[in-house]
Amino acid sequence: MERIPISGPWITQKEVDYVADAAANAWYANANRYHDRFEAAFAKYLGVRHAVALPSCTSGIHLALLALCVGPGDEVIVPDATWIASAAPVTYVGATTVFADIDPKTWCLSAEAFEQCVTERTKAVIPVDLYGNMPDFAALRAVAARHNIAVIEDAAEAVGSEYQGRKAGSFGAAGVFSFHGSKTLTTGEGGLLATDRDDIRDAALQLRDHGRKPGDRMFFNTQVAFKYKMSSLQAALGLAQLERIEELIARKREIFSWYQQELAGVEGITLNQEAPGTKNTYWMVTVMLDRNFRLTKERLMESFSQHGIDSRPFFHPLSSIPAYEKSPQARVARERNHVSYAISPWAINLPSALNLTPAQVRRVCDHLKAMLQAALH
Repeated sequence: MERIPISGPWITQKEVDYVADAAANAWYANANRYHDRFEAAFAKYLGVRHAVALPSCTSGIHLALLALCVGPGDEVIVPDATWIASAAPVTYVGATTVFADIDPKTWCLSAEAFEQCVTERTKAVIPVDLYGNMPDFAALRAVAARHNIAVIEDAAEAVGSEYQGRKAGSFGAAGVFSFHGSKTLTTGEGGLLATDRDDIRDAALQLRDHGRKPGDRMFFNTQVAFKYKMSSLQAALGLAQLERIEELIARKREIFSWYQQELAGVEGITLNQEAPGTKNTYWMVTVMLDRNFRLTKERLMESFSQHGIDSRPFFHPLSSIPAYEKSPQARVARERNHVSYAISPWAINLPSALNLTPAQVRRVCDHLKAMLQAALH
């Protein structure tokens, strides 16, 4: 039986043609042609002034923190339930990571939990648009404004999502995206930093190129910095995908609707939420089971795998993983972040690849329903 993948892109002849053209022609005087087109088109799509193409979303968070002068002695608040890439750059710059709890419905950073974590050392907050959903940005931004805290929006998983008519990635001093091969819009590997602020754009441009000012032709570096640049081939692929973005988003939402239909009426499960005023692009379709089934995410994933179905765990709370578990902030978070710890053990990501068919979704759901039935007997 053919294995059902957890994620993957939708590539057409347009992408192939753009990448082939970049490989043949994006050199010499045309070396930046696809970078310039991709960055300009992405900024326009988001409704922001600047977009800087990068090798990863992680590098975008890193550059945003540096541009905002976050460093030793500062604290940065992140949601406990997210991938480590949302938090690792805080360590890169020598600041302290503070783990806040998530909202039980959106699974994104809770504004109340965020405010409880604020201290006089808090310099920034990194809300994450988890699995394509959006947090309550009105509430989060109000807390940030009261305490003069910079917002870096981690929109890695949420290209095309919206909150009150505004695109994900446009709610902070900077917004960052991932274009990993698993994402809705892909460049294979890659990322982007978006901002309305000239100072953040200027800092990112210099820091991503070993501390060279844009336009420098004398290789006269002003500081020790980083090599965070995207290739022309990646930019070409990204541009082609961006020109198809509404088609990609529509497919993601269609896949989610297939799951909704197949699982309608099944008691004891919860799928991704879409709050009023929010557009969820469902990067990952996620199912949370009532704990009374006693089916942990590990057991679910093992059973799916045995039946040729790939899946992923709902993120472990960062405060629980070996990378952070011994830190003082993690010890506090394990006592405080009840929602993150209540959801994580019982939730998994179901296959969400852009090439899925209704028949494959039905096969996934049939197996899930069979597991639930067996758990009740």
